[in-house]
Amino acid sequence: MQESALTGEATPVFKNADGVLPEDTSLGDRFNCVFQGTEVLQGRGKVIVTATGMATQLGQVDQMLQGVAHEPTPLQQRMDQLSKMLVYGALLLMALVMVAGSVVLGGDRLGQLLEVSLSMAVAVVPEGLPAVVTVTLALGMQRLARQRALVRRLPAVETLGSVTVICTDKTGTLTQNQMTVREIATPAGHWRLEDVPEGSGLPSPTLETLMEICHHCNDALLSAASPEPASTGDPTEVSLLRLVHHYGYQPRALQRCQELPFSSERRRMSVLMELPATGERHIFTKGSPEVVLRLCSHQQRQTGVVDLTDAEQQHLLKLSDAMAQAGLRVLGFAAAIAPADLAALTPEQESHLVWQGLVGIADPPRPEVPAAVASCRRAGIVPVMITGDHPLTAIAIAKEVGIFGDQSICLTGKDLDLLPPEERSAKIASTAVFARVTPAHKLHIVRALQSQHHLVAMTGDGINDAPALKQADIGIAMGRAGTDVAKDASAMILQDDNFATIVRAIAEGRVVYTNIRRFIQYILGSNVGEAIAIAMIPLLGLASDQIAPLSPLQILWMNLVTDGLPALALAVEPAEPNVMQCPPHSPQESIFARGLGRYILRIGSVFAVVTIGFAFVAARLAPLHWRTMVFTTLCLTQMGHALALRSHSQMTLELNPFSNPYMLPVLLLTSGLQILLLYLPASQKFFGVMPLTGAELLLCLGFSTSVFLWVEWEKYRRRRLRSP
Repeated sequence: MQESALTGEATPVFKNADGVLPEDTSLGDRFNCVFQGTEVLQGRGKVIVTATGMATQLGQVDQMLQGVAHEPTPLQQRMDQLSKMLVYGALLLMALVMVAGSVVLGGDRLGQLLEVSLSMAVAVVPEGLPAVVTVTLALGMQRLARQRALVRRLPAVETLGSVTVICTDKTGTLTQNQMTVREIATPAGHWRLEDVPEGSGLPSPTLETLMEICHHCNDALLSAASPEPASTGDPTEVSLLRLVHHYGYQPRALQRCQELPFSSERRRMSVLMELPATGERHIFTKGSPEVVLRLCSHQQRQTGVVDLTDAEQQHLLKLSDAMAQAGLRVLGFAAAIAPADLAALTPEQESHLVWQGLVGIADPPRPEVPAAVASCRRAGIVPVMITGDHPLTAIAIAKEVGIFGDQSICLTGKDLDLLPPEERSAKIASTAVFARVTPAHKLHIVRALQSQHHLVAMTGDGINDAPALKQADIGIAMGRAGTDVAKDASAMILQDDNFATIVRAIAEGRVVYTNIRRFIQYILGSNVGEAIAIAMIPLLGLASDQIAPLSPLQILWMNLVTDGLPALALAVEPAEPNVMQCPPHSPQESIFARGLGRYILRIGSVFAVVTIGFAFVAARLAPLHWRTMVFTTLCLTQMGHALALRSHSQMTLELNPFSNPYMLPVLLLTSGLQILLLYLPASQKFFGVMPLTGAELLLCLGFSTSVFLWVEWEKYRRRRLRSP
């Protein structure tokens, strides 16, 4: 049976109805049961139905899937928090302006004070923020698609950047999902395939018979297509054909006369082959090492065929166990020249064979995975393997890719069931590998990690993974090997089924979240400054005839055009150099955490001071144009602010001006639109502005550099404080 969709077990499983197992036997070890939704690969059997519908294992998975609800993503929670703060903040500012204005200016100007209050509310609320956030997420989704990661739900793009734990499947995600011969151990020598170049020939003539067995005692097919031969048949047998192809060995043209097939009782396969030209016959056998060894009386050495002693048999069994401990599936190989009068091959003739050696087979890790796991660890992300495979196989692969260390813990599904409830969450959070787990175990693992305040990414391809994929903060399904159920339950689909793609997606998610915070800094810093200036200018007695220094229409222009377009350019700012060298930020943190709130208030105050000071200068130098000059200076100041926010750590002059191809064109376009607005008669009347002289415009440009210089000075000061 092929049960990978239900259990996660990569290799086929042999079934035996005669076995009696304990009730707590894990799903992958129930060799006396077959399950709905799995595939029959070989053999015949009579099946007794013991459960139907929701009582089957698939039905239980469906019940768990229905019991999982989607939670708001961290970004959705932060945007909800931000919107509430903006609404309450705007209402509070309006009330303060009305009260303070009534006290300072008198109660007979309530209508004008109301206009100022409304202008402030318009200034505080960033009307373009929802559009900018949506466009930023959509652009992030587009970049991820180019990296072969399809995002099914838009907010999931940002959630990737906050991931603290990646729960990954083994087969196909960490590994190549292709059984491959990795070691050969014969009495004549020991070889690792990765040390032998492809097509280099056999490292020893004693391997010729072993290659003949791999080729002829085999029911799989391997085409001669290039560069990657196509194959059909059992994955283990395909790996043996690939071994022959790897060495470039050309087997003899033998004809199969008879076959004794592999079965769970025999645990071996034997074939009787004949060389048509001479009539010479050979018996080739492969199977479980301990079974094949019992059939052998001799062994193949460099010097020829010699006796196989009991001590040497024990040594070979220990070698086989050591290879199995390393996570390899081990097969034993033997051969013999058949008697000339042999009419038919029977189990009795499978004796006095010549031992040829052991072959260790495994699904090797993808070559790029160890570097991706190391990148995760540098970024403070914990990789965890969850698989239905045997613990020894899981640990071997986990060690090879860097997930499992000397102090790491491996738990099986049975171990999880025995853990006391009060200890379970903490124990799960400190475990690196989970093996022989059921769908319910996977769901419990994800929930336990979330209860420890982790933001969990979960990968999977089978039906058994669907509940955990849906429960995880980011469910990641495999695009090639994944089932439709797994894809429907996920937030993201990997087109290449590659763990390294997940790491690249997390880096992209961090960039998206950083850019969202960046343009919130930009928009709210500017808006707070506008609101303070609009409120203070009348209270300081500058405007006597018309209290509001800017009209609501002018403020809307700033928020939607001179704020919105540069904010969109900031949304595509490339990653900072250290994006994957710092730990993930807490999913529970506020949008204003890590100094963003202080920055908004600080830069807003600088904005306000510069604007108010410039208003007094402009009112003295150009009494008729000062409001237009304040309006123009605020718009141009935001251009410098956007330019300075391209990086939090590097000075603007240190950045490649073309690394963000949209920033300079957007700044030039927005500045041009603002200046054009001053000199077009239609826009003059609509926005209530007046054309400025060249000297007045230069004065506006001079004052507009103040915020840019301030932000650059803050970067320089932080760098000096951090340097030894």
